[in-house]
Amino acid sequence: MDVTATSDEQIVERALGGDREAFGEIVRRWERKIFALAFGMLDSAEDAHDATQETFVAAFRNLAAFRGDAKVSSWLHRIAVNQCLTRRRRSRVRAETGIEDEAGAAGEGFLAAPAPHSSPVYAAEKRERREAVRRAVMSLPPELRQVVLMKEFEELTFQEIADALQVPLSTVKSRLYTALGQLRMRLGKYSTEVAPR
Repeated sequence: MDVTATSDEQIVERALGGDREAFGEIVRRWERKIFALAFGMLDSAEDAHDATQETFVAAFRNLAAFRGDAKVSSWLHRIAVNQCLTRRRRSRVRAETGIEDEAGAAGEGFLAAPAPHSSPVYAAEKRERREAVRRAVMSLPPELRQVVLMKEFEELTFQEIADALQVPLSTVKSRLYTALGQLRMRLGKYSTEVAPR
């Protein structure tokens, strides 16, 4: 069977029907995007890996509760957001331990890398711009940051974000508008590159 032509919802149906390999396909399809979202919310590669794993464990345990009228992507993103929020609450109770250094090291792949054939000057400018954008996004309040990550980096629709966060569509649009305005102010000379789609 060609799984690439199979929808996520069909794969979940197969998993519910007892196909042991089916849920593994969902994990393979979504783990990179879920990790990217978790990393953006948690600022830590280690915490993002843990949250990603916890997301799929929770999804598997609650597979029977999946409603067919929702999209698998929205369902997984909602679980991931909840896992990240829970992890953040727990980390506030514990002492902070070098999250900035870890985020800086892991953030190297956060945005697209410069083309390998670029000139050294172009590559340096690209790195500088990428780091400025990463820092600006990470400095946003969590509720704004998650919307930016889901829209601009995960390329989810407004409705998918609203479903994942369980907030009204107007709230998603308002948060994105506010976030992009703050990013424009924080990025200064790069502000022409931060515009709503």
